[in-house]
Amino acid sequence: MDGIIDLGRLDMDPSRRSVLGVGLFSVALTVPDWPDVVGRMEAAQMGVRSRLGMSDVHTVTAMTEQLSSMDDQFGGRTARPLAASFLVNTVAPFLKASGREDVRRAMMSAASDLCYLTGYMAVDEGLHGLAQRYYLKALELAGASEDHLTFCTTLRGMSVQAVDLRQGPVAMRLADAAAASSPQAGPRMRAFLAGQQAHAAAQTGNRRSALMYLQEAEVAMDKAEARGKVFGSYAPASLSYHTSQVRYEMGDVHGAVAAMEESDRLRYGIYRRTRVKERAILAERQLATGHLEAACKTWWLALDDYPLVNSGRIDQRVTDMFRLLAPHLKNHDAQALYQRARDIVRPELIPA
Repeated sequence: MDGIIDLGRLDMDPSRRSVLGVGLFSVALTVPDWPDVVGRMEAAQMGVRSRLGMSDVHTVTAMTEQLSSMDDQFGGRTARPLAASFLVNTVAPFLKASGREDVRRAMMSAASDLCYLTGYMAVDEGLHGLAQRYYLKALELAGASEDHLTFCTTLRGMSVQAVDLRQGPVAMRLADAAAASSPQAGPRMRAFLAGQQAHAAAQTGNRRSALMYLQEAEVAMDKAEARGKVFGSYAPASLSYHTSQVRYEMGDVHGAVAAMEESDRLRYGIYRRTRVKERAILAERQLATGHLEAACKTWWLALDDYPLVNSGRIDQRVTDMFRLLAPHLKNHDAQALYQRARDIVRPELIPA
């Protein structure tokens, strides 16, 4: 797959490739049965892997899971260079290797999932054009392997990117396309899709559709939770986040604050990057309702985790925080927060 090689190389800083290789093998050490995983990666990179097997597919799947966990905890800037290196040096050679048709399709499916994840990481850095290229490659591979789940998830991810860029009509079309591509979705997947449809509809000003999709997501989530919680998938915290976004788009800032507070309460602790980002959003909305002290407290909590996360989206939120706090620096809480932020955030984000 020369397209993956070209895309990955575009995404890699040549001066960092040797360092990335060391980092990537460090990630492999965290995978169960890591000696086998490392051996397969080395064989792929040296071009000695002539026959593709399901064990190679499992290697890609396991590494993708570890890279996803790194992204959740440390942000896209930390994880994406490793993902790009893995795509170029390991996954692309696997895709070129001969093997049974079912194994090749499984490898394309695994590569599709990794391309989607890498695109999501690029969005986290604010590299939206690059993210689009990864997403399109993910769609191509998912289509070729008939992987409906990753195809639909990627379309939804593109909708999330569009809605964050305030491109509501585009976000709505993509959210609807994601839902249409997964007609047999179970309740948790249906909640995952309907929540995004609700957010996109609200941004386009379609209040009726937004509330309809949000109710559909709530009903589906109730069914999903009744069947047992699934760690790491769309969860009540995610639904509360979408509820907050819908209420905010419809002008109910107080309702948006209440729903985002619920999302923060329900979220699993391992999703550090999401926790920091959404606490920053919550603080902005608390300030918008006139609750300066509450906003400062929430921003303070976000800063507790900030040094551990390397994310363009969060850096933008910190920049916004400085701007929003500037008119309130006579307040003791605002002044203390402003000074703490100056002491710990990246120097380039600090206003002159």
